[in-house]
Amino acid sequence: MQTTLKSYVTFTGSGLHTGRIVRMTIRPASAEYGIWFHRTDVEGVDALIPARWDAVDDTRLCTRIANEDGVSVSTIEHVMAALAGCGVHNALVEIDGPEVPLMDGSSAEFVSGILARGLVTLDAPVRVIEVLKPVSVSRGDATATIEPSDRFTINFEIDFVDGAIGHQEKSLDMANGAFVRELCDSRTFCRKADIDMMRAAGKIIGGDVMSAVVVDGDAIVTPGGMRHRDEPVRHKMLDALGDLTLAGGPILGRYTGDKAGHAMTNLLLRALFADPTAYRLVECDPSRVAQLPGSGLSDADYSLIAA
Repeated sequence: MQTTLKSYVTFTGSGLHTGRIVRMTIRPASAEYGIWFHRTDVEGVDALIPARWDAVDDTRLCTRIANEDGVSVSTIEHVMAALAGCGVHNALVEIDGPEVPLMDGSSAEFVSGILARGLVTLDAPVRVIEVLKPVSVSRGDATATIEPSDRFTINFEIDFVDGAIGHQEKSLDMANGAFVRELCDSRTFCRKADIDMMRAAGKIIGGDVMSAVVVDGDAIVTPGGMRHRDEPVRHKMLDALGDLTLAGGPILGRYTGDKAGHAMTNLLLRALFADPTAYRLVECDPSRVAQLPGSGLSDADYSLIAA
């Protein structure tokens, strides 16, 4: 059955691009509602934005969605990953600014808040998007592919010249609890030189070395280093889950990203849904629901985050 939160949960933090302190509240929603964002600071126009692949209007540095009135919310991928990874199908995300708070650069605080509230089941079946044939997109040396599978798996590979990152790859079956235990605390990462350049250009104002893994060649600038030896590729998988959640429901398929990012994953969803023969909607029986991300989670799972 579909789920929603038992009660609302609120987060406060600064955005990456504006540095503005934002208050965001995730509220329960009824069956079949899906995930929507509501800009509470906007008046006189439509302030509701669907968390959907075809509402994405910018994928530079993060994922941004917008409605027909031009009202937008950016950096939604980490909270979308948390909702999917915790098994939340319906929610209203109220936010009083243009971007989701960055928090520590991962989904961990969102996951902790959702698990603390708990979920309730709703009187509606879970429908999954079953991939029927391979679909792939590419741009330069980056590719993203979705293929048929009776499970939802994410495979990712990255390759950076920076010695602190280098070549990393990881595959993960996203069934029951894997996101919370394996991925949710992995932070976004970036080069110190890129941060300095973007700050000088005014492209980012918020964030610091405590809200990302900052590398400088072979060195890790962030105090304490990485949470996982392969934290960068884990964060790429976290982003991929958040962006794939914009499909509008859980996916049954195998996603593979090679040097991919927000843009490639959105292009992949657009290619998938442009071909009616490439997918179908399927109602899940209880055994299949039990294999989806977030099914049967408890707060104890959060304490088992992988070392």
